[in-house]
Amino acid sequence: MRMYDLIVKKRNGGELNEEEIRFFIENYTNGQIPDYQVSALMMAIYFQKMTERETLALTMVMAESGDMLDLSGISGVKVDKHSTGGVGDKTTLALAPMVAACGVPVAKMSGRGLGHTGGTIDKLESFPGFSTGIPIGQFIENVNTHGISVMGQTADLAPADKKLYALRDVTATVDNMSLIASSIMSKKLAAGADAIVLDVKTGSGAFMKTEEDSFALAEEMVKIGKNAGRKTVAVITDMDQPLGFAVGNALEVKEAIDTLKGQGPEDFTGLCMTLGTQMLLLGGKAKDEKEAESMLREVISNGKALEKLAEFVHAQGGDEQAVYNPELLPAAELSVPVCAPESGYISRIVCDEIGVCSLILGGGRETKESIIDLSVGIVLQKKVGDYVEKGQPLGILYGNDREKLQAAGQRMLQAYSFQEKPVERKPLIRGMIS
Repeated sequence: MRMYDLIVKKRNGGELNEEEIRFFIENYTNGQIPDYQVSALMMAIYFQKMTERETLALTMVMAESGDMLDLSGISGVKVDKHSTGGVGDKTTLALAPMVAACGVPVAKMSGRGLGHTGGTIDKLESFPGFSTGIPIGQFIENVNTHGISVMGQTADLAPADKKLYALRDVTATVDNMSLIASSIMSKKLAAGADAIVLDVKTGSGAFMKTEEDSFALAEEMVKIGKNAGRKTVAVITDMDQPLGFAVGNALEVKEAIDTLKGQGPEDFTGLCMTLGTQMLLLGGKAKDEKEAESMLREVISNGKALEKLAEFVHAQGGDEQAVYNPELLPAAELSVPVCAPESGYISRIVCDEIGVCSLILGGGRETKESIIDLSVGIVLQKKVGDYVEKGQPLGILYGNDREKLQAAGQRMLQAYSFQEKPVERKPLIRGMIS
């Protein structure tokens, strides 16, 4: 078999079989096929697209290129949740304890953030002493004992995807639905869950900016999951403005804690209920959506979800007292309000610009070597559809450097648009693929 022949076949619109896909992935991963030939194949795929069979084969081969996590030692149906990412997306911090408190085991492998804000692991490390660098044996034991555990992604999880994505990133071949979907799902399948709930974001703060593209990606990923034998549901959700009010690591942890106390923002609480409902249904703990939502509300009202978060934090070396006393979390020295330059209804917030403000303050990573300041970030006071008077705070910036606070404040003002007439608020949940 020759790579040249595969390039020609795909360039001419042919369908690659599983053997051919396995040949190029395995040999590219081990260094036998050069970048320039795989670049040519990626460009052919970009223009000719991939069939459903090709997409599944590519996903499975990439998943099998490294460690395949075996979660058979965990009793019950293991349901994973994946978000395509956004600004203020602290969902796992509240959702995982809620679902675990309802009896569905949550065994999650997460990563660090590279971009606007930290990833789930960075946020969890706001708890003093918390560690996700635990061995697989402890990970499984924690889930069996406590119903929940989160560990860092291993270097050997879908290594083919890491190498292929790095190449696509510099050859203008990222933007292809099959390649995007297989990249995401290869890691999810390698992580070993029995069922997967996907939170596919859409809007200015999302990877997919339009609803059309977001639905297309959701459909592609659900097809892959089901063809791979995993129960899979995708929920398409709004990311045209930050989720909740807090953006930043420790600040988002505080908001997640508030949510587990029943005092969280309406949009964030609603998202946790929607995703949690699907996780309980896939986990076989509820007969319908009404019962599932009732179970989730019950563990919030009786305090079991908050207790589960504290139990989880303690099991992984963290100070569980910070769950009950968030003042123990990292806190910035300075806070500065950003005030409305005019009166009116907020018609738009350029969501990813708010993320950039957090990055300026030190709450995200520009490179893999960047060190995150867990204490900094933004707490919005007003969102789309709200009326503000000139001089009222749009949000409060938290930081440890006055120059960075000034730069972030100027950037934040540019993200807002105002109008005289009331604004129609968009729904958080745009649709579901199941």
